[in-house]
Amino acid sequence: MSTTISLEKLYEFSNLYFSLPTPAFKRYLYNRVDFASKMIGILGQRGVGKTTLIRQLAQNYDLPSSKMLYISADNIVNSLTDIAKEFSAYGGKLLIIDEIHKADNFAHELKTIYDFLDIKVIFSGSSALEIENSKVDLSRRVLFYELHSLSFREFLSIKFDMKLPTYSLADILQNHYDIATKITKEFKPLEYFALYKEFGTYPFFTEGEIGYKLRLSEIINIILDSEVATIYNVDSDKISTIRKLLHLLCSSVPMELNIQNIAQSAGVSRNTLYSYLYYLKKANLIEIIGGNFAHKKLLNKPDKIYLENINLYNILCSSQNIGSLRESFFVSQLKINHAVKYAQKGDFVVDDFYVFEIGGKNKSFEQIKDMPNSFVVADDIEVGFKNKIPLWMFGFLY
Repeated sequence: MSTTISLEKLYEFSNLYFSLPTPAFKRYLYNRVDFASKMIGILGQRGVGKTTLIRQLAQNYDLPSSKMLYISADNIVNSLTDIAKEFSAYGGKLLIIDEIHKADNFAHELKTIYDFLDIKVIFSGSSALEIENSKVDLSRRVLFYELHSLSFREFLSIKFDMKLPTYSLADILQNHYDIATKITKEFKPLEYFALYKEFGTYPFFTEGEIGYKLRLSEIINIILDSEVATIYNVDSDKISTIRKLLHLLCSSVPMELNIQNIAQSAGVSRNTLYSYLYYLKKANLIEIIGGNFAHKKLLNKPDKIYLENINLYNILCSSQNIGSLRESFFVSQLKINHAVKYAQKGDFVVDDFYVFEIGGKNKSFEQIKDMPNSFVVADDIEVGFKNKIPLWMFGFLY
Protein backbone atom coordinates (compact mmCIF):
# COMPACT_ATOMS: atom_id res chain seq x y z
CA MET A 1 0.00 0.00 0.00
CA SER A 2 1.38 3.43 -0.97
CA THR A 3 2.34 5.79 1.84
CA THR A 4 3.02 9.50 1.79
CA ILE A 5 6.59 10.76 1.67
CA SER A 6 7.82 13.05 4.43
CA LEU A 7 8.96 16.59 3.67
CA GLU A 8 12.41 15.60 4.92
CA LYS A 9 12.64 12.81 2.33
CA LEU A 10 11.33 15.14 -0.41
CA TYR A 11 14.12 17.59 0.45
CA GLU A 12 16.68 14.77 0.08
CA PHE A 13 15.56 14.14 -3.50
CA SER A 14 15.31 17.87 -4.13
CA ASN A 15 18.90 18.44 -3.00
CA LEU A 16 20.06 15.73 -5.42
CA TYR A 17 18.24 17.52 -8.24
CA PHE A 18 19.81 20.89 -7.45
CA SER A 19 23.27 19.35 -7.01
CA LEU A 20 23.31 18.13 -10.62
CA PRO A 21 25.60 20.10 -12.94
CA THR A 22 23.59 22.77 -14.71
CA PRO A 23 24.55 23.63 -18.30
CA ALA A 24 25.70 27.21 -18.77
CA PHE A 25 23.91 27.46 -22.12
CA LYS A 26 20.30 28.55 -21.82
CA ARG A 27 17.59 27.67 -24.32
CA TYR A 28 15.72 30.39 -26.23
CA LEU A 29 12.78 30.22 -23.83
CA TYR A 30 14.78 31.23 -20.76
CA ASN A 31 14.80 34.94 -21.62
CA ARG A 32 11.09 34.97 -22.42
CA VAL A 33 9.89 33.84 -18.97
CA ASP A 34 8.28 36.42 -16.70
CA PHE A 35 9.88 35.64 -13.34
CA ALA A 36 7.45 37.94 -11.53
CA SER A 37 4.59 35.54 -12.27
CA LYS A 38 3.31 33.54 -9.31
CA MET A 39 2.81 30.35 -11.32
CA ILE A 40 4.73 29.35 -14.47
CA GLY A 41 4.03 26.29 -16.63
CA ILE A 42 6.67 24.92 -19.02
CA LEU A 43 5.13 22.50 -21.49
CA GLY A 44 6.99 20.48 -24.08
CA GLN A 45 7.68 17.13 -25.60
CA ARG A 46 9.59 14.63 -23.49
CA GLY A 47 13.34 14.98 -24.05
CA VAL A 48 13.46 18.63 -25.16
CA GLY A 49 15.10 19.81 -21.91
CA LYS A 50 12.26 20.99 -19.64
CA THR A 51 13.84 19.61 -16.44
CA THR A 52 17.14 21.37 -17.12
CA LEU A 53 15.37 24.60 -18.02
CA ILE A 54 13.35 24.74 -14.81
CA ARG A 55 16.53 24.16 -12.78
CA GLN A 56 18.08 27.14 -14.56
CA LEU A 57 14.93 29.19 -13.94
CA ALA A 58 15.03 28.31 -10.23
CA GLN A 59 18.60 29.57 -9.91
CA ASN A 60 17.50 32.97 -11.17
CA TYR A 61 15.45 33.53 -7.99
CA ASP A 62 18.64 33.52 -5.89
CA LEU A 63 16.99 31.67 -3.00
CA PRO A 64 18.74 29.45 -0.43
CA SER A 65 18.21 25.70 -0.86
CA SER A 66 15.90 25.58 2.16
CA LYS A 67 13.45 27.90 0.38
CA MET A 68 13.20 25.78 -2.80
CA LEU A 69 11.74 22.32 -3.24
CA TYR A 70 11.79 20.15 -6.36
CA ILE A 71 9.40 17.23 -6.69
CA SER A 72 8.54 14.97 -9.62
CA ALA A 73 4.86 14.12 -9.81
CA ASP A 74 5.56 10.61 -11.11
CA ASN A 75 7.47 9.73 -7.91
CA ILE A 76 5.03 10.89 -5.22
CA VAL A 77 1.70 9.73 -3.84
CA ASN A 78 1.13 12.79 -1.67
CA SER A 79 -1.41 15.42 -2.59
CA LEU A 80 0.38 18.33 -4.26
CA THR A 81 -1.63 20.70 -2.11
CA ASP A 82 -0.57 18.94 1.10
CA ILE A 83 3.10 19.11 0.06
CA ALA A 84 2.78 22.79 -0.85
CA LYS A 85 1.03 23.63 2.47
CA GLU A 86 3.74 21.96 4.57
CA PHE A 87 6.51 23.47 2.43
CA SER A 88 4.98 26.94 2.81
CA ALA A 89 4.51 26.46 6.58
CA TYR A 90 8.25 25.90 6.92
CA GLY A 91 9.06 29.09 5.02
CA GLY A 92 9.27 27.70 1.49
CA LYS A 93 9.14 30.18 -1.36
CA LEU A 94 9.56 28.30 -4.67
CA LEU A 95 7.98 24.92 -5.42
CA ILE A 96 9.04 23.13 -8.61
CA ILE A 97 6.84 20.31 -9.88
CA ASP A 98 8.13 18.17 -12.73
CA GLU A 99 5.87 15.96 -14.88
CA ILE A 100 2.67 17.61 -13.60
CA HIS A 101 0.56 15.48 -15.97
CA LYS A 102 1.34 12.44 -13.78
CA ALA A 103 -0.53 13.98 -10.82
CA ASP A 104 -4.23 13.29 -10.22
CA ASN A 105 -6.47 16.34 -10.47
CA PHE A 106 -3.44 18.54 -11.13
CA ALA A 107 -5.49 21.51 -12.36
CA HIS A 108 -7.57 21.63 -9.16
CA GLU A 109 -4.42 21.21 -7.04
CA LEU A 110 -2.65 24.06 -8.84
CA LYS A 111 -5.70 26.32 -8.47
CA THR A 112 -5.81 25.65 -4.71
CA ILE A 113 -2.08 26.32 -4.31
CA TYR A 114 -2.36 29.55 -6.31
CA ASP A 115 -5.39 30.82 -4.45
CA PHE A 116 -4.43 30.01 -0.87
CA LEU A 117 -0.64 29.82 -0.49
CA ASP A 118 1.98 32.55 -0.65
CA ILE A 119 4.53 30.64 -2.73
CA LYS A 120 5.66 30.65 -6.34
CA VAL A 121 5.37 27.55 -8.49
CA ILE A 122 7.16 26.42 -11.64
CA PHE A 123 5.88 23.21 -13.17
CA SER A 124 6.61 21.22 -16.30
CA GLY A 125 4.25 19.01 -18.24
CA SER A 126 3.69 17.12 -21.44
CA SER A 127 2.92 19.20 -24.51
CA ALA A 128 -0.13 16.93 -24.91
CA LEU A 129 -1.61 18.28 -21.67
CA GLU A 130 -5.27 19.24 -22.06
CA ILE A 131 -5.02 22.59 -20.28
CA GLU A 132 -7.71 24.34 -22.29
CA ASN A 133 -10.26 21.53 -21.78
CA SER A 134 -9.68 21.20 -18.05
CA LYS A 135 -12.71 21.72 -15.81
CA VAL A 136 -10.60 24.15 -13.79
CA ASP A 137 -9.61 27.36 -15.57
CA LEU A 138 -5.86 27.85 -15.18
CA SER A 139 -5.46 30.43 -17.93
CA ARG A 140 -5.73 33.48 -15.65
CA ARG A 141 -3.53 31.94 -12.95
CA VAL A 142 -0.70 30.37 -14.93
CA LEU A 143 1.67 31.80 -17.53
CA PHE A 144 2.21 28.94 -19.97
CA TYR A 145 5.27 28.58 -22.18
CA GLU A 146 6.14 25.85 -24.67
CA LEU A 147 9.67 24.55 -25.11
CA HIS A 148 10.31 23.20 -28.60
CA SER A 149 13.14 21.14 -30.05
CA LEU A 150 16.60 22.63 -30.58
CA SER A 151 17.25 25.09 -33.37
CA PHE A 152 20.34 24.61 -35.52
CA ARG A 153 21.94 27.53 -33.66
CA GLU A 154 21.20 25.99 -30.25
CA PHE A 155 22.68 22.68 -31.39
CA LEU A 156 25.90 24.42 -32.46
CA SER A 157 26.04 26.30 -29.16
CA ILE A 158 25.69 23.12 -27.08
CA LYS A 159 27.73 20.75 -29.23
CA PHE A 160 30.63 23.03 -30.16
CA ASP A 161 30.37 25.77 -27.51
CA MET A 162 29.89 28.39 -30.22
CA LYS A 163 28.68 31.83 -29.16
CA LEU A 164 26.25 32.51 -31.97
CA PRO A 165 23.61 35.25 -32.17
CA THR A 166 20.03 34.84 -33.29
CA TYR A 167 18.81 36.72 -36.34
CA SER A 168 15.32 37.97 -37.00
CA LEU A 169 13.50 36.87 -40.13
CA ALA A 170 13.87 40.40 -41.49
CA ASP A 171 17.63 40.25 -40.86
CA ILE A 172 17.96 37.01 -42.77
CA LEU A 173 15.81 38.12 -45.70
CA GLN A 174 17.61 41.45 -46.07
CA ASN A 175 21.18 40.61 -45.05
CA HIS A 176 21.59 36.86 -45.56
CA TYR A 177 24.56 37.23 -47.90
CA ASP A 178 26.60 39.26 -45.40
CA ILE A 179 25.57 37.06 -42.46
CA ALA A 180 26.38 33.81 -44.30
CA THR A 181 29.71 35.18 -45.51
CA LYS A 182 30.68 36.02 -41.95
CA ILE A 183 29.56 32.64 -40.56
CA THR A 184 31.31 30.60 -43.24
CA LYS A 185 34.62 32.20 -42.28
CA GLU A 186 34.23 30.63 -38.82
CA PHE A 187 32.98 27.13 -39.69
CA LYS A 188 31.47 25.04 -42.47
CA PRO A 189 27.69 25.25 -41.91
CA LEU A 190 26.81 22.44 -44.33
CA GLU A 191 29.10 20.00 -42.51
CA TYR A 192 27.51 20.81 -39.16
CA PHE A 193 24.02 20.95 -40.62
CA ALA A 194 24.46 17.32 -41.67
CA LEU A 195 25.19 16.45 -38.03
CA TYR A 196 22.13 18.38 -36.87
CA LYS A 197 19.94 16.37 -39.24
CA GLU A 198 21.26 13.17 -37.65
CA PHE A 199 21.16 13.97 -33.93
CA GLY A 200 20.68 17.68 -33.33
CA THR A 201 17.09 18.38 -32.32
CA TYR A 202 17.12 17.00 -28.75
CA PRO A 203 19.70 18.04 -26.14
CA PHE A 204 20.20 14.48 -24.88
CA PHE A 205 22.70 13.97 -27.71
CA THR A 206 25.18 15.10 -25.02
CA GLU A 207 24.58 11.73 -23.32
CA GLY A 208 26.03 9.90 -26.32
CA GLU A 209 25.53 10.26 -30.04
CA ILE A 210 25.74 6.52 -30.76
CA GLY A 211 22.66 5.76 -28.66
CA TYR A 212 20.76 8.87 -29.76
CA LYS A 213 18.38 7.13 -32.15
CA LEU A 214 17.60 4.40 -29.63
CA ARG A 215 16.81 6.99 -26.93
CA LEU A 216 14.63 8.96 -29.35
CA SER A 217 12.76 5.80 -30.31
CA GLU A 218 12.14 5.09 -26.61
CA ILE A 219 10.86 8.64 -26.10
CA ILE A 220 8.39 8.26 -28.98
CA ASN A 221 7.12 5.05 -27.38
CA ILE A 222 6.72 6.71 -23.97
CA ILE A 223 4.86 9.67 -25.50
CA LEU A 224 2.43 7.30 -27.22
CA ASP A 225 2.10 4.49 -24.65
CA SER A 226 2.06 6.69 -21.56
CA GLU A 227 1.23 10.32 -22.25
CA VAL A 228 -1.16 10.09 -25.21
CA ALA A 229 -2.78 6.91 -23.87
CA THR A 230 -3.32 8.40 -20.41
CA ILE A 231 -4.23 11.99 -21.26
CA TYR A 232 -6.68 11.02 -24.02
CA ASN A 233 -7.80 7.69 -22.52
CA VAL A 234 -6.76 5.71 -25.62
CA ASP A 235 -6.67 1.90 -25.45
CA SER A 236 -3.42 0.10 -26.26
CA ASP A 237 -4.75 -1.38 -29.53
CA LYS A 238 -5.66 2.12 -30.67
CA ILE A 239 -2.15 3.33 -29.77
CA SER A 240 -0.83 0.72 -32.21
CA THR A 241 -3.05 2.29 -34.89
CA ILE A 242 -1.74 5.77 -34.01
CA ARG A 243 1.82 4.45 -34.28
CA LYS A 244 0.96 3.04 -37.73
CA LEU A 245 -0.49 6.43 -38.67
CA LEU A 246 2.78 8.12 -37.74
CA HIS A 247 4.65 5.83 -40.13
CA LEU A 248 2.13 6.53 -42.89
CA LEU A 249 2.48 10.30 -42.42
CA CYS A 250 6.23 9.93 -42.42
CA SER A 251 6.30 8.30 -45.83
CA SER A 252 3.71 10.56 -47.47
CA VAL A 253 4.81 13.43 -49.68
CA PRO A 254 3.27 16.72 -48.42
CA MET A 255 1.98 17.81 -51.81
CA GLU A 256 0.26 14.42 -52.26
CA LEU A 257 -1.52 14.40 -48.89
CA ASN A 258 -4.76 12.44 -49.24
CA ILE A 259 -6.74 12.19 -46.00
CA GLN A 260 -9.11 9.52 -47.28
CA ASN A 261 -6.24 7.29 -48.44
CA ILE A 262 -4.42 7.72 -45.13
CA ALA A 263 -7.60 6.86 -43.19
CA GLN A 264 -8.10 3.71 -45.27
CA SER A 265 -4.45 2.68 -44.91
CA ALA A 266 -4.63 3.17 -41.14
CA GLY A 267 -7.95 1.31 -40.98
CA VAL A 268 -9.91 4.11 -39.32
CA SER A 269 -12.76 6.45 -40.18
CA ARG A 270 -12.08 10.03 -41.26
CA ASN A 271 -13.38 11.40 -37.93
CA THR A 272 -11.21 8.99 -35.94
CA LEU A 273 -8.23 9.98 -38.07
CA TYR A 274 -8.85 13.64 -37.24
CA SER A 275 -8.89 12.80 -33.53
CA TYR A 276 -5.60 10.92 -33.87
CA LEU A 277 -4.05 13.81 -35.78
CA TYR A 278 -5.13 16.10 -32.95
CA TYR A 279 -3.45 13.85 -30.37
CA LEU A 280 -0.22 13.72 -32.38
CA LYS A 281 -0.17 17.47 -32.92
CA LYS A 282 -0.80 18.16 -29.23
CA ALA A 283 2.00 15.73 -28.36
CA ASN A 284 4.33 17.65 -30.70
CA LEU A 285 5.03 14.63 -32.86
CA ILE A 286 3.57 16.20 -36.01
CA GLU A 287 3.02 19.70 -37.38
CA ILE A 288 -0.11 20.45 -39.38
CA ILE A 289 -0.32 23.31 -41.88
CA GLY A 290 -3.96 24.36 -42.25
CA GLY A 291 -6.85 22.30 -40.94
CA ASN A 292 -7.93 24.30 -37.87
CA PHE A 293 -9.09 22.31 -34.86
CA ALA A 294 -12.10 23.00 -32.65
CA HIS A 295 -11.27 20.85 -29.64
CA LYS A 296 -10.64 17.41 -31.21
CA LYS A 297 -12.53 18.01 -34.46
CA LEU A 298 -10.81 19.21 -37.61
CA LEU A 299 -12.74 22.03 -39.24
CA ASN A 300 -11.16 21.64 -42.67
CA LYS A 301 -8.74 19.35 -44.44
CA PRO A 302 -5.04 19.86 -43.58
CA ASP A 303 -2.93 21.30 -46.37
CA LYS A 304 0.31 19.63 -45.31
CA ILE A 305 1.45 17.39 -42.46
CA TYR A 306 5.04 16.95 -41.31
CA LEU A 307 6.81 15.25 -38.45
CA GLU A 308 7.55 17.88 -35.81
CA ASN A 309 11.30 17.91 -36.36
CA ILE A 310 13.82 16.55 -38.79
CA ASN A 311 15.29 13.87 -36.47
CA LEU A 312 11.95 12.06 -36.14
CA TYR A 313 12.23 11.06 -39.81
CA ASN A 314 15.32 9.00 -38.95
CA ILE A 315 13.26 6.90 -36.54
CA LEU A 316 9.84 6.66 -38.15
CA CYS A 317 10.56 6.53 -41.90
CA SER A 318 11.55 3.42 -43.79
CA SER A 319 12.36 5.70 -46.72
CA GLN A 320 12.79 9.46 -46.46
CA ASN A 321 11.57 12.06 -48.91
CA ILE A 322 14.14 14.86 -49.17
CA GLY A 323 11.45 17.42 -49.92
CA SER A 324 9.60 16.54 -46.72
CA LEU A 325 12.82 16.79 -44.71
CA ARG A 326 13.61 20.25 -46.04
CA GLU A 327 10.11 21.58 -45.55
CA SER A 328 9.83 20.03 -42.08
CA PHE A 329 13.02 21.78 -40.98
CA PHE A 330 11.84 25.12 -42.38
CA VAL A 331 8.46 24.87 -40.61
CA SER A 332 10.02 23.75 -37.31
CA GLN A 333 12.31 26.79 -37.22
CA LEU A 334 9.74 29.37 -38.39
CA LYS A 335 6.74 28.30 -36.31
CA ILE A 336 8.28 29.46 -32.99
CA ASN A 337 7.89 33.15 -33.81
CA HIS A 338 5.88 33.27 -37.04
CA ALA A 339 2.63 32.15 -38.64
CA VAL A 340 3.31 29.58 -41.37
CA LYS A 341 0.52 28.83 -43.84
CA TYR A 342 0.02 26.95 -47.07
CA ALA A 343 0.69 28.96 -50.25
CA GLN A 344 -1.23 28.55 -53.51
CA LYS A 345 2.00 29.47 -55.30
CA GLY A 346 5.22 28.40 -53.66
CA ASP A 347 5.34 26.19 -50.56
CA PHE A 348 4.55 28.55 -47.67
CA VAL A 349 3.36 32.05 -46.89
CA VAL A 350 4.78 33.42 -43.63
CA ASP A 351 3.02 36.12 -41.59
CA ASP A 352 0.61 36.54 -44.52
CA PHE A 353 3.33 38.45 -46.36
CA TYR A 354 6.43 36.48 -47.40
CA VAL A 355 6.25 33.60 -49.89
CA PHE A 356 8.82 30.79 -49.77
CA GLU A 357 9.65 28.00 -52.17
CA ILE A 358 11.82 25.25 -50.65
CA GLY A 359 14.17 23.06 -52.67
CA GLY A 360 17.68 21.93 -53.50
CA LYS A 361 20.63 24.05 -54.59
CA ASN A 362 19.39 24.21 -58.19
CA LYS A 363 15.87 25.32 -57.28
CA SER A 364 14.69 28.08 -59.61
CA PHE A 365 12.24 30.95 -59.17
CA GLU A 366 9.94 29.61 -61.89
CA GLN A 367 7.01 28.81 -59.56
CA ILE A 368 7.13 32.17 -57.75
CA LYS A 369 8.67 34.45 -60.38
CA ASP A 370 5.74 36.89 -60.41
CA MET A 371 5.13 36.89 -56.67
CA PRO A 372 6.10 39.93 -54.57
CA ASN A 373 8.15 39.33 -51.41
CA SER A 374 9.03 35.83 -52.59
CA PHE A 375 12.18 33.83 -51.83
CA VAL A 376 13.75 30.53 -52.77
CA VAL A 377 15.15 28.63 -49.78
CA ALA A 378 17.83 26.27 -51.07
CA ASP A 379 19.43 23.30 -49.34
CA ASP A 380 23.09 22.36 -49.95
CA ILE A 381 24.38 25.90 -50.51
CA GLU A 382 26.59 27.81 -48.09
CA VAL A 383 25.88 31.33 -49.29
CA GLY A 384 22.88 32.63 -51.19
CA PHE A 385 22.39 35.55 -53.55
CA LYS A 386 19.61 38.15 -53.78
CA ASN A 387 16.34 36.30 -53.06
CA LYS A 388 17.89 32.85 -52.86
CA ILE A 389 18.75 31.96 -49.24
CA PRO A 390 20.47 28.89 -47.73
CA LEU A 391 18.11 26.59 -45.83
CA TRP A 392 20.47 26.22 -42.84
CA MET A 393 20.28 29.95 -42.11
CA PHE A 394 16.69 29.64 -40.88
CA GLY A 395 18.12 27.61 -38.01
CA PHE A 396 19.35 30.90 -36.49
CA LEU A 397 15.90 32.36 -35.83
CA TYR A 398 15.89 31.27 -32.16
